[in-house]
Amino acid sequence: MGLSITTRDGYPDFSNLPWNLHLPDWQTVYSQIERLPQGPSRHPVIFVNISGTIFALKEMPGGIAEKEYHLLRRIEELRQPAVTPVGFVEIDSPNDRRSFLITRYLDYSIPFRDLFIGNRLVRYREHLLDAIAGLMVQLHLADIYWGDCSLSNCLFRRDAGALRAYLVDAETAEIFPEDISPVLRHHDLEIMEENINGELADLTTDSHLATDIPYSDTGAYIRLRYQRLWEVITREDIIEPLEHYRIQERIRALNDLGFSVGDVELLKTLVGDQLRLRIVVTDRYFHHDQLLTLIGIEAEEGQARKMMNEIQELKATLSQRNNRSTPLSAAAYHWQSTIYDPTIEKLRPFVKEDFDTAELYCQILEHKWYLSERVQRDVGHATAIEDYLANIAQP
Repeated sequence: MGLSITTRDGYPDFSNLPWNLHLPDWQTVYSQIERLPQGPSRHPVIFVNISGTIFALKEMPGGIAEKEYHLLRRIEELRQPAVTPVGFVEIDSPNDRRSFLITRYLDYSIPFRDLFIGNRLVRYREHLLDAIAGLMVQLHLADIYWGDCSLSNCLFRRDAGALRAYLVDAETAEIFPEDISPVLRHHDLEIMEENINGELADLTTDSHLATDIPYSDTGAYIRLRYQRLWEVITREDIIEPLEHYRIQERIRALNDLGFSVGDVELLKTLVGDQLRLRIVVTDRYFHHDQLLTLIGIEAEEGQARKMMNEIQELKATLSQRNNRSTPLSAAAYHWQSTIYDPTIEKLRPFVKEDFDTAELYCQILEHKWYLSERVQRDVGHATAIEDYLANIAQP
């Protein structure tokens, strides 16, 4: 049997795994398999635990894994939310040619079935649909055609009370050297709508879907959310001679949505001194990058936005208190050492394996806002932590 294993630097070589067997047969000979929730897949998928890190393995016909691996590497280079490609394996024998894709399991992720079955995560359902619309917009802005958007091909992470969607399966994806055409975007949305409505209909047939979900309208809702977001991001504005301030307003509005601005184009119109404003966005990591650069905290975009808002407020407070301008970097350091780190330390006994600290901190911010609204004054972090631990958190 011919065996070829290709992996990225910094990861195991995976040479001791039973590659001579098909994935469904690994259960009987390999003890490091983890049982994790997953949706239906056209190919066998298992999860293996190697030195505390979980990897997803997918078995496919020969040559297919290498193609998907390189697609995922390119998607990663474009900074789009997707699972991390780790490597691929090729098996070549006279009677059998197959391949395996290796990706890193997305920590803290939630499969869609956990959101639609039962009532435990019901408040996240609408966020899930918005997250898919946002993911489709991001991919199309990066000139990526997915070709198989579905609930099963997404994973979701909590993001400051909302959700962020990640692409899991790139087998049918294509990356174009220039702007993706409206026809392809429309086709991608049609596939998404058909896939998602079909998946939810199947859950309904199996009596697993909550009865209050209008599954036949779900795909159309995501398409509508997609179209609204696409229009906000890609619209062109006419700028009058005395309205150049609108350029920064537009950039700030896009930053508030999490999008980083790559290029700003000002084109003359046929009407006097009017200019046509066209902004090119790059990715949805504006606040993530800002927080990571300032103090090294890795967070989802929504989480980072909430934290950066706190840091900006603290910057203004320190500037007023000290009667001098406080650099953002100094405010960020002060926030981390006097607010964020002490809060996390108090909450550490309540951090569960499937919950990240950044999301937990954002829950404290949300609880602090709720308590402050109730008494019409800022109750502070200490009171919010105490009340959260007493009434919400479970050890």
